[in-house]
Amino acid sequence: MKSNDNFFAQVYQVVRLIPSGKVTTYGAIASYLGSKGSARMVGWAMNAAHGMKDVPAHRVVNRNGMLTGKTHFASPNLMQELLEKEGVLVENNKIVDFENFLWDPAIALEL
Repeated sequence: MKSNDNFFAQVYQVVRLIPSGKVTTYGAIASYLGSKGSARMVGWAMNAAHGMKDVPAHRVVNRNGMLTGKTHFASPNLMQELLEKEGVLVENNKIVDFENFLWDPAIALEL
């Protein structure tokens, strides 16, 4: 069984690969790592990533495109501001046209 530290490190490796202007979901990361159903643990990893400059946590959202992690950023609007700087439109804490910005690691990182 993997330790949380190892799982978190794997999550961060995937998150670092999300291209600018794209987002993925907690569940997509969990599924890619072979832990389908561990989306909440990916969320915990994202919460622990704040302050890690090389982990773009703002690019990870819930399965509906909602900015559910925004409360863990330095300011309530920072997650949205970072996404909008990358060309991702957000309205009412939700990504507009979510499917067009969605990056699925299972497809993008296919061997």
